[in-house]
Amino acid sequence: MAVEEFSEIAAARRIQRLSSHISPALTEPPQLQTEACSSRSKKLVVNGQALSLYMKGKHRDIQEKVHEFYNSRPDLQTPLEISKDDHRELCMRQLYALVREAGIRPFRYVADDPAKYFAIMEAVGSVDMSFGIKMGVQYSLWGGSVINLGTKKHRDKYFDGIDNLDYLGCFAMTELHHGSNVQGLQTTATFDPITDEFIIDTPHDGAIKWWIGNAAVHGKFATVFARLILPTHDTKGVSDMGVHAFIVPIRDMKTHQTLPGVEIQDCGQKVGLNGVDNGALRFRSVRIPRDNLLNRFGDVSRDGKYTSSLPTINKRFGATLGELVGGRVALAYSSVGVLKVSATIAIRYSLLRQQFGPPKQPEVSILDYQSQQHKLMPMLASTYAYHFATVYLVEKYSEMKKTNDEQLVADVHALSAGLKSYITSYTAKSLSVCREACGGHGYAAVNRFGSLRNDHDIFQTFEGDNTVLLQQVAADLLKRYQEKFRGGTLTVTWSYLRESMSSYLAQPNPVTARWEGEDHLRDPKFQLDAFRYRTSRLLQSVAMRLKKHSKTLGTFGAWNRCLNHLLTLAESHIESVILAKFIEAVRNCPDPSARAGLKLVCDLYALDRIWNDIGTYRNVDYVAPNKAKAIHKLAEYLSFQVRNVAKELVDAFELPDHVTRAPIAMQADAYAQYTHVVGF
Repeated sequence: MAVEEFSEIAAARRIQRLSSHISPALTEPPQLQTEACSSRSKKLVVNGQALSLYMKGKHRDIQEKVHEFYNSRPDLQTPLEISKDDHRELCMRQLYALVREAGIRPFRYVADDPAKYFAIMEAVGSVDMSFGIKMGVQYSLWGGSVINLGTKKHRDKYFDGIDNLDYLGCFAMTELHHGSNVQGLQTTATFDPITDEFIIDTPHDGAIKWWIGNAAVHGKFATVFARLILPTHDTKGVSDMGVHAFIVPIRDMKTHQTLPGVEIQDCGQKVGLNGVDNGALRFRSVRIPRDNLLNRFGDVSRDGKYTSSLPTINKRFGATLGELVGGRVALAYSSVGVLKVSATIAIRYSLLRQQFGPPKQPEVSILDYQSQQHKLMPMLASTYAYHFATVYLVEKYSEMKKTNDEQLVADVHALSAGLKSYITSYTAKSLSVCREACGGHGYAAVNRFGSLRNDHDIFQTFEGDNTVLLQQVAADLLKRYQEKFRGGTLTVTWSYLRESMSSYLAQPNPVTARWEGEDHLRDPKFQLDAFRYRTSRLLQSVAMRLKKHSKTLGTFGAWNRCLNHLLTLAESHIESVILAKFIEAVRNCPDPSARAGLKLVCDLYALDRIWNDIGTYRNVDYVAPNKAKAIHKLAEYLSFQVRNVAKELVDAFELPDHVTRAPIAMQADAYAQYTHVVGF
């Protein structure tokens, strides 16, 4: 009995100690102070509420509505342990509840108010990433293809059913043998002038539509991308008009049985996103009406004649993909949401977790250790940077949808490719850093890093492989570079290149290369000039290399020889755009306290990036050795300063408790369960 009492007391003491870490009444643990840090100015005070209002903008209310709805519905929250089939049904119920119970209709904003749609998607994705992707498949991909690639007759026929979820659908582009190379798709849609129908065929196994979301279980329709084949009266007999999109019913509306000629297979268990029912589609002479061709950019008449306002296959293909760029915008925006969640969990844990300390003094927060600050504070700064960059991307995308301006379309296409690639790659790496920063407790499933990492990982692949997308950015930069020398105009995002070849590529100023003062290093002009200088040198040097190697290797061989250089160029350009938008956001913030907080993280973002690539700047004497040391020292100090306001900065994300959870509280609960189970 005495042993049992002792064990119960020991267990209670352990639980109390764990729980005390998260007591709302408890102030933060004592901080470690270094001489360098404590000698600076007093701690910055950030108005978290004003900062949150500025960041959330006009769509704060709709996000709060989503969070409050799912917070009030435990039955719609995804449990830690759930089977694939149960997860799929839960995601379907989550989507039905959003539309039919919460009264939120995302599809109504896809075309008319994209910023509001993406705000809903971010909130939904924080509840369950599978849920967010399933909503995106229904509204961005299936629904978006109908309203963006179709015409009025398609909108009139399908809009309401897509909106209210009666018409659940798929986006069938990817094939087993073709993913990134969309122009190489092999599925065919052959026009039969006798019956006035298209015949959809999968000619071989490599043309099976693969990884199609909503196909395995719930989808009733699919937008199928296929080669449009028309009969001709010449010796060839047929004419290939290139890839077009067609609406193909795949299941019966009443019985939900697979329709004749359609074969559906389940892609099975995945690394993550198992709430999304990915499937494979094969078509065996499936006939659809001629009206099911989404004919915005090309049409077929009753007598089999093809008409289009665009003169070539490449022009039509470009216009088609241009209308589907919203998927990349959504992924970039959603990836920032994932980064917010993971950074919040790791930073809150690090503020509360105590380990070691000075002799005979209380243990200190692990975020007081410089190594932990180095892991997490630049990440927090980057999260803010990417937030404002994707807000800008959404604004440009919304403007593009309203104006259909040709230059703007090209700008958004390249910008969305770059931001999607850069941000999703960064978030994927950061998820592992966050897990490691939380030690053994970060490995517990309840703390979400595992599920977040697995669910987010595919963001680097779908809607365009990241390496392929960065090459698109590099190709666009080279095109703009050539246009500059031909007297062409440059779009807003690339406008700095107008001056770059003269001012940025001049020999570095030996005086400014040695300036080490804090005011100079925190000057936005110095920071942005440094980013753009690097991009300009990379652009000029890779252009010269391509020209040289093309003579012996040809265009393709030269590109492949310079590929890593090209990828670095694309990333450098995207970082320049991100910093420019961050500086602009700081300048436009109306609240002085919030603006000071943003200026702090903006400076950390810029100087941390410069330091990470300091070799580039040193190689060309853009930065002298002592200045390089000053940049490093200041970046470390700024990390310390950000640590002092880290709580306010993550609180400004306004993520609900059921999304971020409370890591150490879960430890206490787990310990209580453990002691009960093993009989301590």
